[in-house]
Amino acid sequence: MSIDTETARRVAKLARIKVEDDALPALASEFSAILGFIEQLNEVDVEGVEPMTSVTPQRLKRRADVVTDGNQQEAVLKNAPDAREGFFAVPKVVE
Repeated sequence: MSIDTETARRVAKLARIKVEDDALPALASEFSAILGFIEQLNEVDVEGVEPMTSVTPQRLKRRADVVTDGNQQEAVLKNAPDAREGFFAVPKVVE
């Protein structure tokens, strides 16, 4: 697929990139090269190849889904400027 300068100008405008008129032919050529590479990728036979996220097979580590309170109330409130009765104390903002 070949990209002309008008299409390159339109793409630059849609991407909100300022491209001078003398640079448009080079940009169109780069776009054409990119699309040519994509066309080459379409020729690769991927029949029977499962989609993957990495080239090495990996399984995500999972943990038990257990609800806890975190058991860190004192450690969290230690950095609070004002804490009362186990909670953050904040100034009243609505009367």
